[in-house]
Amino acid sequence: MPATNTARNTRRDPETTRREILDAATAEFAAKGPLGGRIDVIASLTHTSKRMIYYYFKSKAGLYREVLIEAYENIRRREIDLRPETLEPEAALRILTRETLQHFENNADAVRIIAYENLQYRAETIAQTPRLFEINEKTLTILDDILARGRASGVFREGPNATDLHQVLSALALNRIEHQASFKVLFNRDMLGREESFDNRTMIEDAVLRFILANPS
Repeated sequence: MPATNTARNTRRDPETTRREILDAATAEFAAKGPLGGRIDVIASLTHTSKRMIYYYFKSKAGLYREVLIEAYENIRRREIDLRPETLEPEAALRILTRETLQHFENNADAVRIIAYENLQYRAETIAQTPRLFEINEKTLTILDDILARGRASGVFREGPNATDLHQVLSALALNRIEHQASFKVLFNRDMLGREESFDNRTMIEDAVLRFILANPS
């Protein structure tokens, strides 16, 4: 949560100030989108000034870009930290799926920001940010390794490539956040609700595995 202690937002503590601005901007852009999010609201939440925000991030677009980069960096860092290359292929894919679902469940604002990037900007920010290509290439490297090892051992079938697998996993993981409200109203299922979340995550894990297993049970 953004801090309320103005004494922390000084030149003596630039990293804390920058962190607080990013946190407040994440909440603001997730709630209103990059077009609707306001710098004066972010300044108010962090008890700083618009001038200070521009000092750190140059512009509203620059701040939004950093928020978007962080949304992707956090999930990719989590994937790497799992060290899936040390696990058997089926276990690696199941755990990767499980942790992806848990990450987005705990960081729903990141999902909303990525959704807004597609809806409002049609990925123009992504296209103009080479860092995002570097970050997201890592997930395909991880999935390529899992698929290669799984096929070599006969556990996974031929056919789908790493991009196919990533598309399936991403669609199922992001859907829980993006469509939570409408699904709850229309079908009386809260995909993130306490009573249904565990079974919902397990169902998605099974679906991802069945997509690639050579002999799904």
